[in-house]
Amino acid sequence: MPYLQLDVNGPHPAEDKKRLARRLCETYAEMMSVDIRRISVAIRELGEGGVWRTVDGEPVPVSVLMCDIRRGRSAELRMEVAKALCAHCVEVLGLREDRLNVEFTQHAGDEMYHPTLGGYSPEWSPGEGEQPDAAAP
Repeated sequence: MPYLQLDVNGPHPAEDKKRLARRLCETYAEMMSVDIRRISVAIRELGEGGVWRTVDGEPVPVSVLMCDIRRGRSAELRMEVAKALCAHCVEVLGLREDRLNVEFTQHAGDEMYHPTLGGYSPEWSPGEGEQPDAAAP
C-alpha cells in the first residue's frame, strides 16, 4: 500500500503506462511522505465503453483513479495529491480532467502486507518518506 488503480477506456501504449506509473509513484511518494517501494500502480484498460458516468442526463466515458492508502493525511493534502495525480493522467494519457474522478480509501497499516519490506506496513507518520530506503521496514 498504497495501491493506485486507474480504470480507463481504450488502449494506451505500454510505454505511456510505464511513464504514467513512474510519475504517479514519484509524486505520491514525495507529497505523501512515503517510501516509493510501497507504491503499486495498476492501469486497467477496460476497452471502449468500459467506464461511464452520467453527465447532463447522458452516460459519457470517464476514468476513475482509486487510491487505497494508509490513513493519517489531511483532507487538504489528499486534495493536492489528487490534483497532481490527475495532471499526470491528463498529460501522459490525454484523459479529460472533467471526466476523471479520484477516490481515496484509507486503511490501517496492518491491512497491508509487504514481505519485501518486513511484513505489515507501520501506521503512517509525518516524515516517513524522509527515512533512508535501507531503514524503511
